[in-house]
Amino acid sequence: MADILRFVDKLGPAKIVQVFEPFVDLKALLVVDNIAMGPAIGGVRIAPDVSVEECFRLARTMTLKNAAAGLPHGGGKVVVFADPKMPKPDKERLMRALACALRDVRGYIMGPDMGTDEECMAWIKDENAQVAGLPAELGGIPLDEIGATAWGIKQAVDMALQYWQFPAGFSLEKARVAIQGFGAVGKHTARFLTAQKAVLVGAADSQGSVYGPDGLDVDELIRLKEAGKSVMDYPKGQKFDRDGIIDFDCDIWVPAARPDVVHEDNVHRLKAKLVVEGANIPLTYGAEKYLHEKGVLVIPDFIANPGGVICSAMEYRREILVQSEVFEVIKEKVRYNTRLVLEEARAKKIMPRDAAMHLTVQRVERAMSFKRWSIY
Repeated sequence: MADILRFVDKLGPAKIVQVFEPFVDLKALLVVDNIAMGPAIGGVRIAPDVSVEECFRLARTMTLKNAAAGLPHGGGKVVVFADPKMPKPDKERLMRALACALRDVRGYIMGPDMGTDEECMAWIKDENAQVAGLPAELGGIPLDEIGATAWGIKQAVDMALQYWQFPAGFSLEKARVAIQGFGAVGKHTARFLTAQKAVLVGAADSQGSVYGPDGLDVDELIRLKEAGKSVMDYPKGQKFDRDGIIDFDCDIWVPAARPDVVHEDNVHRLKAKLVVEGANIPLTYGAEKYLHEKGVLVIPDFIANPGGVICSAMEYRREILVQSEVFEVIKEKVRYNTRLVLEEARAKKIMPRDAAMHLTVQRVERAMSFKRWSIY
C-alpha cells in the first residue's frame, strides 16, 4: 500500500483494481486516474516487463491527453503482465477474462494499446460493453488501420514548424525523419510526413534499426511490417541494434514505442532539432529539460498524439460515421493545442511540457470543482 500511495496527488488516482485469474494465468492492473471530466478512457496494454509505476504514469497521461483534447473523459490504463506475441487463442482467453473481471467496474472504457488491437476490443465487447476502438463490422473506425494517432502527430509537426523559431531554411520538405517504433503509429507517421516531401532516414522496431542517409523506401518498410517481418529485413541501409536509432543524424525524431526510451543517460546522443512524442511518456522529464536547454523543441505526448483516443471517444459516443470526419476533428484539436502550448512556452520561456501541464491541469481542476467529491 505504501508503494501505491506515493502515486497519489490532488488529481488522483480515483480507483485501483488488481486482477488475478489463475485459471487463465491473468495478472493485470487497472488504474482509473481521474473521472472529473467523464468516464475514463484508456488503452489495454500487454507487456511482460511493464511496471506498476508505468501503469500509474500512463493513466495520468491519459487524463492529461483527454483534457487537452477537450474530451468528456478522464484517463485510465490497464496493463496485462504477459507476452503480447502469445498465440491468438491464449490472447482471446486473457481478453475475455479481463473483460469479465472488470465488468462491474464503473467509470472506465477500454481501448486498444500496445499489444492489443481492434480484434481484442471485439472480444472484450462480447463480454463487457465498456469498450471502444472496435472493428468496422461492429461499428468502429479502425484507428490503427487509418493512422489516427499518426495523423495527429503530422499536425503537431506542421504547427511546430509554423510557430517555433528553427534555424533558417528548416522545413518539412527534405527534413530527415527517424522513427523509433515502426508499428501502427510509426508506419503511418512515416507515410504522412513523406507525403509532404520529408525523407525517412531511420526506422526501428523491437528487432533493430535501419539507417539510410539518402532515404528509406517507406512503402517497402510498411510491406515488410504488414507481412510480419522486421525493419531489419529491409534489403538496404545500415543495420544497428534497436537503440541505435537514438544516434541517427536527423532533423525530426519521433519516438513511437515504449516509455522512457530516452533518459538522462542517453539523451546527449540525440541529434534532432524537433522531437514529437508519438508514444506516451517516451522521454523522461530530465531528458526533455536537457533538450530544451540545448534548443531542441519537444512536443509532449499528450499534446502530439491524442488522435487515437479522439477517434475512440467519438466512436464510443457515436459521433462519427466516416474517416474524414475524425481526421478533421483530430486536425483541429491537435493544431489548436500545439499552438497554445508553443505560444505559452515561448512567451514565458518555459519547457513545452510545463506549458502543456499548466493548460491541462487547469482544465481538470476546473472540472473537479463542479463535483461533489474532490476526485470523483
